[in-house]
Amino acid sequence: MRAMPSRSRRESAAGGQKEDEATEEDDRDSTDSRRMRAMEMTARNLCSDSNADENICDGLIKRNGGDTEITVPLSYALSCKKISPIEGNNLYRLRDRKFLLEDKKRLCAWALATALFGITLMILHNELCPVIYQSGSVYAQTLSSLISISTGCLLILIIAFHYKDVRLFVIDHNQLDWRIAMTKHRVLGISLELLVCAIHPVVTYWWSPETEVNGQRAPSPPHEASEANASSPLCLSTRHKALRDVEILMSAMMFLRLYLVHRTILLHSKVLLNASYRTIGSLNKINFSFRFLLKVLMNKYPARTLLVFILLFWFLASWTLTLCERQMQKTAGNMDTALWLTAITFLTVGYGDVSPVTSCGKVVCLFTGLMGVASTAMMVAVMTRKLALNKGEKHVHYFMTDIQITKRVRNAAANVLRECWLLHRTDVTKGSSGEHRYRQRRLLEAIRVFRQLRVKQRKLRDYASEMVDLQKMQMIMYDLSANWNNSYHELEQRILSMEQKLDELNRSLQQTSQLLTQVVGRQSLERRHSHASAPHR
Repeated sequence: MRAMPSRSRRESAAGGQKEDEATEEDDRDSTDSRRMRAMEMTARNLCSDSNADENICDGLIKRNGGDTEITVPLSYALSCKKISPIEGNNLYRLRDRKFLLEDKKRLCAWALATALFGITLMILHNELCPVIYQSGSVYAQTLSSLISISTGCLLILIIAFHYKDVRLFVIDHNQLDWRIAMTKHRVLGISLELLVCAIHPVVTYWWSPETEVNGQRAPSPPHEASEANASSPLCLSTRHKALRDVEILMSAMMFLRLYLVHRTILLHSKVLLNASYRTIGSLNKINFSFRFLLKVLMNKYPARTLLVFILLFWFLASWTLTLCERQMQKTAGNMDTALWLTAITFLTVGYGDVSPVTSCGKVVCLFTGLMGVASTAMMVAVMTRKLALNKGEKHVHYFMTDIQITKRVRNAAANVLRECWLLHRTDVTKGSSGEHRYRQRRLLEAIRVFRQLRVKQRKLRDYASEMVDLQKMQMIMYDLSANWNNSYHELEQRILSMEQKLDELNRSLQQTSQLLTQVVGRQSLERRHSHASAPHR
């Protein structure tokens, strides 16, 4: 009886110790939670405070050279970190991409308009300067200044375009640093593009055709004066040939700005703007470049594309040739003669009545000849494609040709049999040797014609086999596989129905056998009863 109270005391003491341990654990948990909350609030205050020293919201805070690790929940880290739409917010990426594409289209269109405006001013300056005004007049300086201003605006637009392109790259590849997009190839392309767009004639700012001596304009030497008077209209310096050649070269190289045409066509084309087109192209790994767009245009509008290209190149090359040859007082310095020389050079005819003299004119004619050869090759390819038969026409043509050759083969086979019969009849009737040789020759000729027709028929069928329409064959195979699947399902259903009928037949046979056994058993019992009752009678 005394052992029971001691055991209960021990159990109550153990229970009290467990309760004390649980209370201590709860106190520890509450203390830890308070510390975590305090650290979270501290991290939030540090991240939100703009005057803090080098705060980093991802859990590492740097103060006075010391590092302190702070564990911050993900929700507070995301709420603390400021994420811009371009830096990873998927809800705004598509919208920003659309806006950037629209900005690129707009900037490219403005850049092309600015480039065309500068080229137009350059052409007007070179055509009107000696006729309407002189080289050192206010009008010449105004046009030269406008050309330089348009060039500066063009450079600004090109830089803005590539800035939008880099931002679009950052969004497409989900990057945070724009410097990742600045590869060597991109930097080289941007530098080359800026260099090409910066070229324009600036010699008029450096030198005037007439110099001043003691406040008066000094006349040119007699031979240079006669050269200036004999020269055709040209707003250039005739006292310094090097500067004159440089200005002509810069004026001609301003046409390199027309590379913006292909970029504008690409950005404003329906191929790039159509979402379905882009989706199907991305699934087939198609790069939507100007090369692809040019192929599409050549397939849809080959004649128009070639005609526009040839006419534009003809006029630009003719005017450039006029600019180059005008300084030497030659016949090629006139526009009509330059058009004729460009045409015969483009068509690779070269009559020799007119030829360029200056190095610039020779280079223009050489480039014109190369482009003429390329355009002639493309024209031949287009004409060949236009004159070629389509699939339906080829099917009809080969079908009718096969019928005609088949008839000819039958006639040739009949001729072979007829000649064989005539030769046999000549042998039987024992005709003359001359008639026998004549029939042999006719037989050999009939066999040769028959073989030629068979070879032609075989070639025609080979051509017809090459014309197999893959889509049609695919549809035929699909129909065959569908029919096979249907017949397979029908066969399965029939087999299942036969199995069910066999099961029913088996059950009916079993029932029949049971009935027969019962009937036979009854009859045997009746016979036994009848035999047993017979002796008693």
